[in-house]
Amino acid sequence: MLVSQRLKRLLKLVPGERRFGFYRFLPFFFVLGGAMEWFMINVRVGKETFYDVYRRKRSERLYEARLEKGE
Repeated sequence: MLVSQRLKRLLKLVPGERRFGFYRFLPFFFVLGGAMEWFMINVRVGKETFYDVYRRKRSERLYEARLEKGE
């Protein structure tokens, strides 16, 4: 059996095809997005999380912009 046929069979198992069509997969994407957000906030890689790096880079950019303005 080809992979695409297996995939089609697996996708047919998700309920709501007649009523919601392709949109029946939206709850899976919401859960995936929430899980990714939780991972980025709470899981440390090395000693930093994604948001630690984001905040640091943002403050560095603001500092450099102030230096260029001459404040």
